[in-house]
Amino acid sequence: MSSQLRPTDVKRLNRQWRRRTEGRLALLVESVTQPYNLGSILRTCATLGVDHLWLSGNSADPEDPKVGKTALGTAAKVEHTRLSTTGQAIEAARADGYKVVALELAKNAVPLHAAPLEGDVCLAVGAEDHGCSPALLSGADAITYIPQIGRVGSLNVAVATAIALAEIRRREWAGFGDEADAPVGA
Repeated sequence: MSSQLRPTDVKRLNRQWRRRTEGRLALLVESVTQPYNLGSILRTCATLGVDHLWLSGNSADPEDPKVGKTALGTAAKVEHTRLSTTGQAIEAARADGYKVVALELAKNAVPLHAAPLEGDVCLAVGAEDHGCSPALLSGADAITYIPQIGRVGSLNVAVATAIALAEIRRREWAGFGDEADAPVGA
């Protein structure tokens, strides 16, 4: 019989995964204007261990109370920097040792499962309505997209960000072999 983990068990489980995680992960958010989207992105960042978040363009403010409604206090757990331009954000990510991978349905983009996501990765996402800017796409080291087979052509930016960040971590954890597949509490 299965039951939910107690809070102390969840903390222990998360600590075990943190010890197994070595890759650095960052995020560049360009012109994500909806506070609830940014709040969801911040919560995902805190959950998956994003080390730094760069904000560019007219992205919502992490201190906005509407962001806090979905971030649930996680904005304080993710170091973030606002820069004037996307070019500055790309330069900052590279100066910190990250490879910049844009997430966009664009020409020459490779599917997420085939994208170069090894090493220290800064995922870059763009605005809700028009995606990544030409400056971001031309400045990225690689471009990836999430394959979709349904009748809708795109995902919400917060959902797409969560999928891509989880895939980056999954790739790192896949190297654990059977240890990564062990059930909780086994």
